[in-house]
Amino acid sequence: MDIEQIKPENDTYKHRLQVQIRFSDLDALNHVNNSFQAQYYDLGRINYFEQVMGEQLDWTKVVVVIVNTENNFFSPIVQGEKVFVETKLVRFGNRSMYMHQRLITDRGIVKGTCRTILAGFDKRTNSSAPISQDFKDRFLSYEAEE
Repeated sequence: MDIEQIKPENDTYKHRLQVQIRFSDLDALNHVNNSFQAQYYDLGRINYFEQVMGEQLDWTKVVVVIVNTENNFFSPIVQGEKVFVETKLVRFGNRSMYMHQRLITDRGIVKGTCRTILAGFDKRTNSSAPISQDFKDRFLSYEAEE
């Protein structure tokens, strides 16, 4: 087993959501198809945003958009495994936010990771925009809570 697949004790993720593996997620080898893993990350990110904001979001009013994702697949997820998607904010820039997620089993085996960059966006001008300090503070406060 690759060392990257073992959950480091000091690598903390405050947000965790159990993933429901559906029959349609599986390929002929009984593995979750890689394309469905991207959907698991989306579910985790949506749930994370809603937990940070404290409400179900109106996604037409969200001020950031995804501009880059990078997925790493370490080992297959198979039917019957108990899998969670863990999500955290890594950092903010003036116009961007960096998030990290991982798919991890209840035994602590990391099955894959995802790095996502989101950028501030102004729908009126259809262009990038600074991310407001109020928006940043909500995420930073959530991550700082014990």
